[in-house]
Parts: sequence; C-alpha cells; structure tokens
Amino acid sequence: MAKGFDSLLEKISECSKKKVAVAVAQDDAVLEAVKAAKERNIADAILVGDADKIKEVADTISMNLDGYEIIDVKDNTEAALTAVKLVHDGKADMYMKGLIDTKGFLKSVLDKEVGLRTDRALSHVAVFEIEGYDQLFYLSDVAFIPYPTLEQKADIIKNTVEVCHACGIANPKVAPLAAVEVVNPKMPVTVEAAELTKMNEEGQITGCIVDGPLSMDLAIDPEAAKHKGATDRKIVGNADVLLFPDIHAGNLVYKTLVHTANVKNGCILTGTKAPVILTSRSDSFETKVNSIALAAIVAEAMSKAE
Repeated sequence: MAKGFDSLLEKISECSKKKVAVAVAQDDAVLEAVKAAKERNIADAILVGDADKIKEVADTISMNLDGYEIIDVKDNTEAALTAVKLVHDGKADMYMKGLIDTKGFLKSVLDKEVGLRTDRALSHVAVFEIEGYDQLFYLSDVAFIPYPTLEQKADIIKNTVEVCHACGIANPKVAPLAAVEVVNPKMPVTVEAAELTKMNEEGQITGCIVDGPLSMDLAIDPEAAKHKGATDRKIVGNADVLLFPDIHAGNLVYKTLVHTANVKNGCILTGTKAPVILTSRSDSFETKVNSIALAAIVAEAMSKAE
C-alpha cells in the first residue's frame, strides 16, 4: 500500500510504460510536467496541437522534442478530439488537458464517437499526502459535481475505490462526511450517508468499507473516536476516502490543505474509460507530475482488469 507519493512513484516501475495524449499541448506548464514525467520514466507523451507553437514553447523551457510524437492540429477543438481519440482507440493510455478551456476539453471527453464516457458519473479524485499522517487521503468530489445525488455519490465511491485499489489499498475505508456523525432527518446529507452505508452492507457498493455519516474529526482522528465514545464504528479516525456532501465542502478543504499545510497531491478525473488529467494552471509543477503518475498507476490497473 502506497503511504506517500514517493512510494506511489516507486509503483511506476512495476507498470508497463504508459503514454499520455495531450490536447492542445502548446502550454509551458503542461510541457514542463510532460518533460519531467518522461525524464522520471513515468510516461511518454503524444503532443497534439499547433506544432509550430509547441516547438516554440518547448524552446523556451529547454525541452528537447526528440522522441516525442507531435500531431499538428491547429484548431483547438479538433486537436482535443484527435488527442482523445488516441486514448479511445488504445494508442495512448491517459488523456491530459493542455491550453484549452475546461468546457471544450470536457466536451471531447464526453464525445459520443471518440470520447471516454461510461455509464458512470464522472468525478474528480484528489490524492493527498499530508505531513503528520502515515497514509494517503483520497478526496472526492472537490471539483466536478456541484451537488451529487445519492446515485452520483455511489458512483463517486466506486470511482474513488478503483483508484485506491490501483494504489494498493485492498479494502479502503470510505467516510461519507457530514457536520455530525448521527442521522438527522433535518439534515439530508446524514440520511444519504446512512443510505450509502446500507448499500455497502447489502453489496451494492463493493470493494470497500463505508461508514457514514461521519464528522471530519471521527474520520481522520483516532483520538476523537475515543473522546466521543465512537470506537464501535467501522471507521475510527482511519478513513482512506473522504466523500464530501457537495463541491463547496470538498473544494474548501482542498484549497485549505494546499495553501496552509505541507502536502503533496495529485488529481485525476474518473468514471471514464481511461484516466483523465484535468489540472489547472494554478496547480504546482509537482502536482501536475504527480497527477500524471497517478493516472499511469490507474491506467495500469485498468489494463489488467480488462
């Protein structure tokens, strides 16, 4: 089981070399991450976009393009469709956003002919290594589904559990979070958390342990479980997956961690036929590289499951 990003990166050596298709690749931050991923033997890349601009940007960051396949497509929409088709057709293992707006990128992901849609809801998984904790935390959804329904929350759990399995956690503990750890009919989030727990107990959600509703302290702090007399719960401060009730809670926790704590993190979009790397320009260089590594590990697990 990977307890930090260093051990996650070590798992890369167990994987066959993966290839990432980058949509509209003429982006300095993305090319820097792709360059590092290649140098660290994490993944190779196919760069799709305006070839002249890709070479121009590569020159500014001292990136040698020898060994990279470059597909010249000037139009951003066409470049995205060309890149996602490479993954759809099995010519690449992962799909990454370059210098294209998120809406246009996601439109290519969901394209009915060449995209990566499945019957599950798409959801975002953020993996965090936090100083002081001897484990990785898997946060979802912090960036994609604003107000997930019960059905979508079940899909988020299934998507996130697959990421946990790929990272070596055989039976991850999933905490559907709420402000309190008891069911309160006036707080629908707690009712849905209890329903997700029941779905897990009845075999509708498998490969994990679901215990909710849980307050954040009970989910991540064993001492809180002792103080609150909650040591009989399935999760006693040792949750792997933090399932947020809505995007506001998830995004606030995500940004609080990034800006106030000593962390390493990586993020991917899941619920797709192949991992999708949807980083933003505000993400750090290491976050982008970690995201490519996370996607490679998940892609390896998906290839073995076929």
